[in-house]
Amino acid sequence: MQSFRERIDGIDTQIHQLLNERARVAKQVGASKVAQGLHTADFYRPEREAQVLRKAIERNEGPLRNEEIVRLFREIMSACLAQEEPLKVAFLGPEGTFSQQAVLKHFGHSVRALPMGEIREVFEEVQAGHADFGVVPVENSTEGTVNHTLDMFLMSPLKICGEVELRIHQHLLGKMSGLPAISRVCSHQQSLAQCRQWLDEHLPGVERIAASSNAEAARRARDEDGTAAIAGQTAAEVYGLNLIAHDIEDRPDNTTRFLVIGRKPFDASGNDKTTLLFSAGDTQSPGTLHRLLTPLAQNNISMTRIESRPSRKHKWDYVFFIDVQGHASESPLKEALEALKKQASLFRVLGSYPCAVL
Repeated sequence: MQSFRERIDGIDTQIHQLLNERARVAKQVGASKVAQGLHTADFYRPEREAQVLRKAIERNEGPLRNEEIVRLFREIMSACLAQEEPLKVAFLGPEGTFSQQAVLKHFGHSVRALPMGEIREVFEEVQAGHADFGVVPVENSTEGTVNHTLDMFLMSPLKICGEVELRIHQHLLGKMSGLPAISRVCSHQQSLAQCRQWLDEHLPGVERIAASSNAEAARRARDEDGTAAIAGQTAAEVYGLNLIAHDIEDRPDNTTRFLVIGRKPFDASGNDKTTLLFSAGDTQSPGTLHRLLTPLAQNNISMTRIESRPSRKHKWDYVFFIDVQGHASESPLKEALEALKKQASLFRVLGSYPCAVL
């Protein structure tokens, strides 16, 4: 056993030396950028980080799983980037939400996470420059689109510069120890919907109350007798609640997708996605959407998602949000977008960004 311990100690020493060497190189890069008049947010390159993580997965031969390797490298990059000043990242708070988990998954723990009360405030903080980036939910695999996030892009000049896919485990939390003591269940409306079947079966007739966030629901569960909350494990730790029931989401693959928003676009990473906002002069005319999408088909572009939202110009007029594969600056998507723009009365590239790495 002693020989194994000595080997591990020797390996740890090598790892530590290499980590410090990497940090020194990263600090030199940061110093050169400061000399050019750049700021902390300019040091962050999502396309470069995505490339580093993909390479880590490609060379991984085990026994560590890809998820563990990605998490380790993410934290290394996060710590190196934060040597001068940590990134400021706004998210839909308060502390203990899934949005906060998405921040940590994407940026690592060496950032300054700023909880906001509403999705609108996340956009405002980034646009004003008080936060370098923001993280907002956009869709759930069980319950669909977060419309408020899409609507914000109608008014905001911000760009999408990343995405995060977070596996969502919902837990029933409270001060009580069992189901009989529960008088009401409080959670965000999306979480209540994601657990509808479980609630119908195990807590029939118990009042369900929608909250502004799961963390707010956890706070109420801490402060109110008889109130239980549906939230993640982090909320249980933050608010000192018991885990009454684990993994109560109705679908085992329940996943939420988050968008990273910033003030400028980024270069291609080699495996990217582009989000578009567009409309035609009269969305009720026959074949309008078909005509708008024809350039994508003609250029063999895969569309992975489409949503419509009221344009707010007049009734029954709509705008379309779509996700397509590729980067807006690269062929064949570049040519397809040029043709689509000629067909549309409204056309914006909301962002081209690396596809989520795990």
